[in-house]
Amino acid sequence: MLQKENCGLIVVDIQGTLARIVQQSDLFIDNTAKLIQCCKLLSIPIIWLEQNPKGLGSTVPEISDLLTESAVNEKSHFNALFEDSIKDAIKATDKKRWLVVGIEAHICVYQTVLALLNEGFEVDVVSDCISSRLKSNIALALVNMRESGASITSLEMCVFELVKKAKTDNFREILSVIK
Repeated sequence: MLQKENCGLIVVDIQGTLARIVQQSDLFIDNTAKLIQCCKLLSIPIIWLEQNPKGLGSTVPEISDLLTESAVNEKSHFNALFEDSIKDAIKATDKKRWLVVGIEAHICVYQTVLALLNEGFEVDVVSDCISSRLKSNIALALVNMRESGASITSLEMCVFELVKKAKTDNFREILSVIK
């Protein structure tokens, strides 16, 4: 089970035109924004990634506007852990389990998830917060990530798992974000 005390969120490359042309773009971006808001309410650390922002553009405003307290981590590798600064940022949180969201599911998300698993982290891929240009690539990525040891979850599934019960200080606020 997910524990908010031991969990972080990695937001992978939700940038520029690409973010607008992936499968179910609006829903994917909306779900990711909701998850970010819930993680902030639960004091879960967020690692924000951008792949070559000069070429791909910056993170879409629906996401970047929610991450003003976080520093963006630029990368050139598809596998984020090949960037020492990102690997160090992840390790500095002292979290052992990571929720992973972003695009493209079969490239940067996939390679980053495998790297996290190889480093001994537990990984939960939030299935309705990832996307790719082709549906078949999303499906393939999910199968391969699961077979490699990642858990597959959804926005509501992981948030309610993190919250645990309705009688918490910020449950109503979280519920208003989710619904």
